Amino acid sequence: MKKIFSFFLFFTPTLLLAQLPYPETKKGEVTEDYGGTKVADPYRWLEDDNSEETKAWVKAQNKVTFDYLATIPQREKIRKRLEELWNYPRYSSPFKKANYYYFFKNDGLQNQSVMYRQLGLTGKPEEFLNPNTLNKEGIAALGGTSFSKTGKYFAYSIAVAGSDWQEIFVMESGTKKLMKDKIEWTKFGGANWNGDDGFYYSGYDKPDEKSKLSKQNQFHKVFYHKLGTDQSMDILVHADKEHPLRYHGAGLTEDERFLILNVSEGTSGGEIWYWDKKDPSQTAFKLLVPGFSTEPDVVDNDAGKLLVRTNDGAPNYQVVLVDPKNPGKENWKTIIPEKEEALQGVGTGGGYLFASYLKDASTRVYQYTYDGKLVREINLPGIGSGGGFGGEKKDKEFFYTFSSFSTPPSIYRYTIETGESTLFRKTEVKIKTDDFVTEQVFFTSK
Repeated sequence: MKKIFSFFLFFTPTLLLAQLPYPETKKGEVTEDYGGTKVADPYRWLEDDNSEETKAWVKAQNKVTFDYLATIPQREKIRKRLEELWNYPRYSSPFKKANYYYFFKNDGLQNQSVMYRQLGLTGKPEEFLNPNTLNKEGIAALGGTSFSKTGKYFAYSIAVAGSDWQEIFVMESGTKKLMKDKIEWTKFGGANWNGDDGFYYSGYDKPDEKSKLSKQNQFHKVFYHKLGTDQSMDILVHADKEHPLRYHGAGLTEDERFLILNVSEGTSGGEIWYWDKKDPSQTAFKLLVPGFSTEPDVVDNDAGKLLVRTNDGAPNYQVVLVDPKNPGKENWKTIIPEKEEALQGVGTGGGYLFASYLKDASTRVYQYTYDGKLVREINLPGIGSGGGFGGEKKDKEFFYTFSSFSTPPSIYRYTIETGESTLFRKTEVKIKTDDFVTEQVFFTSK
């Protein structure tokens, strides 16, 4: 009898769902002609999210949704159980900048994690930036964050109400004082610092107020902002007048010798340009890796040559050394050859390369010298996913996260010279993780 009763508790809302009085959605008469093929677009009017008609439609749809959700008898029980499971402290890996270690922490149910800092690994944490208080309505989301070269300044970007548009702000790290610098109309990238003097960023021209959330943006540009000046004084570093839909992002290598320009036409594929800041004869970007059929990215500068991770001729990716003076593919030197596993990323830290692979759905990380000599495989805690392998060249250690099917992300401290990993912070949750065993078993498919 209990089973039948439970079935009807579940099934009743399902029956209600089939009988819901959905609001009628009008169809417009819009038709587009694409190369002789006519395509109807009857719901074009809904793209205007500022119109009173669209607002009324959204309100009516929401009423139907929430009226239905209110009829689910198990809803509150499910909500309480999910809240109980989600309500535990979560930390990011710490990283060092100047005299402080910085990290993010969420007490459990905060909308966004709060950024903290502390002197040394055993110092008392103090709040550095709380994204939950960035605006009165609580709808501002923290985007990218970055410190200037010495850590004197800190830049962060915020987006309001889920918009792709972001604004960049700057703090003085020591005093946590907000500076006057404010950058508007940025998209797809944050602040990439040049020493402590200023930063590069990508953005668009100011859009019309009515179409800022709906109109397609064109002519993505790269600018340089000098700290302490108004945005109107920013220098245009790169613009492409012939390709309105391309995206551009620029940033310096760690030693600040090369300014790297990444150009893409979508979510995959791109080309790389460079500007050698130590070469007074170079006054504009030069092409390093051409075309948009591959996905290259610069790892670092090595004595005037650039380490590049690429899938050109290597579907699982490899690392090659490219001489900017002779960048042709025939002149590339292989540093880390392609393997059977996919090379997901390459980090740097302490003067070494850290290559992260995906093998049998589990992370594998190898430490290499800059000339491609294998130092060791990092001994990870087990079968699972890891991230955060890297830091600055002067670092002697870094922190990474590791999680598995049965354990939440925990943080490990890695000593670069010895290869030793030690547990730094274990995430405590309201289940007994020791009761679970993770095994990986392989079967041959028919």
